[in-house]
Amino acid sequence: MISSHPDVLAADAAGNMALGNQLARAARLYPDRVALQFDDVRRTYPELDRRVNRLARALRARGVGAGDRVAVLATNHIETAEAFYAALRLGAVVVPINFRLVPGEVTYILRDCTATALVVDDLTAPLATAALSEVDCVRTTLRIGTEFEAAIDAESDEDLDIVVPEPDPAFIMYTSGTTGRPKGAVLTHRNLIMAGLLQQIAGGRGLTPGGSVVLLGVPMFHIAGMGTALGGLLGGSRVVIYSGAAFDPAAIVDLLDRERVTSTFFVPSQWQAICAVPGVRERNLALTNLTWGAAPATPSMLQALADTFPDALAATAFGQTETCATVCLLRGEDALRKRGSIGTPIPGIEVRIVDDEMCDVKPGEVGEIVYRGPVITPGYWGNPEATADAFAGGWFHSGDLCRADEDGFIWVVDRKKDMIISGGENIYCAEVESVIDSHPKVAEVAVIGARHEKWGQTPVAVVTAADPADPPTLEDVLEHCRERLASYKKPTALVVVDALPRTATGKVQKFELRKLYAG
Repeated sequence: MISSHPDVLAADAAGNMALGNQLARAARLYPDRVALQFDDVRRTYPELDRRVNRLARALRARGVGAGDRVAVLATNHIETAEAFYAALRLGAVVVPINFRLVPGEVTYILRDCTATALVVDDLTAPLATAALSEVDCVRTTLRIGTEFEAAIDAESDEDLDIVVPEPDPAFIMYTSGTTGRPKGAVLTHRNLIMAGLLQQIAGGRGLTPGGSVVLLGVPMFHIAGMGTALGGLLGGSRVVIYSGAAFDPAAIVDLLDRERVTSTFFVPSQWQAICAVPGVRERNLALTNLTWGAAPATPSMLQALADTFPDALAATAFGQTETCATVCLLRGEDALRKRGSIGTPIPGIEVRIVDDEMCDVKPGEVGEIVYRGPVITPGYWGNPEATADAFAGGWFHSGDLCRADEDGFIWVVDRKKDMIISGGENIYCAEVESVIDSHPKVAEVAVIGARHEKWGQTPVAVVTAADPADPPTLEDVLEHCRERLASYKKPTALVVVDALPRTATGKVQKFELRKLYAG
């Protein structure tokens, strides 16, 4: 609920920690400090705050109000972050969309959240146009560039008389479900503020008034990218933005060096590539904190990080979109003696490892890890059934099977939800299976993850043929998937079998397929 009474506004604004208020406070605290940088463009905290006010007014003039969903389909720009904050300042809800999706996938998200507005850039405009042809809820679009700047220039930068309650939704982050359809995890202003504070405390970084330099090197449609941007601005840092449209490790190293970056996050495969850049160890880099997550780190990657950045504090972050990214942290000093662990819970987060009856398992035994704390989503957008399932027993169920040792360090053993992590991207087998199953040459399909040297895992499709005399080829399946799945979700191998292994109740025994083909 948005209050408009002057006395209520004054009282609420004094202690309100909504994200828009935090930016305004930062503008007052750091009047000369650069907030965001992209290539040669820099915005100080006051400049960013004023542009956000103008953009918020422009969105309001286009019909966006409190509670409306503003979808952002864009690569990393300063303007992407400005669009986030402008919507948040109105009390609207931001819906970041993966620009690697195909039109049908974008259409589904826009319809599911009933987006009112859509912000795009030059790269994503064709994708947006194709997706919008099947959508009638989006009333206005805004394209980063000339149109975006004209909208800002036409409005006043005076503060808006809006107070957004901290428990209100701030973002809807879509994450694929086991049914093959994405679910929108709602994250509130309070969730994200607490996540930023707790993660900085847990990582030993604290809020540094002197101003650290944070490199945002992963896309802002990911919780890691969005959290890096918001967390950096919460701490008064200078956030240097890398486009995120294509990963170039040599360009990243140049950026780390040129901008004297002190802190950044990448997935393990990206860190591996950064460490392999010729001459990187001879660079006098300023990194003091580096973090990885979204996929397991190999021993060789950990050793490469230690050799390449011996003076940096390294940590692995473990969590998921529904937990605002991080619930467990493994710090560099524990990386070797607890190799393979995801570490221990960060302050403020309660963690249990339980069996199917919600009873705690003993150290060394495997169970599902469940969470409670101020960073946990209140539920899934428009999906009460999924919300009820996720919070069965009063704790958030992660779907990850884990074990803990006597010291409280946790290891991930497997996943209840059938998911593949490929280069930091989550791929749900059910979604891929539903597409491949619709190919006329395929009778049945099971998708598993297979080891991949570069990406960690990639999907492998095991199928039976509708006509054994004319089985599908990998090329057949890839062509069928091209317009239906994002590129990273497509299988990299196809195996044709006479029959899929099944239990007595008819369920596919994927563990048998993994024994044969996961290598």
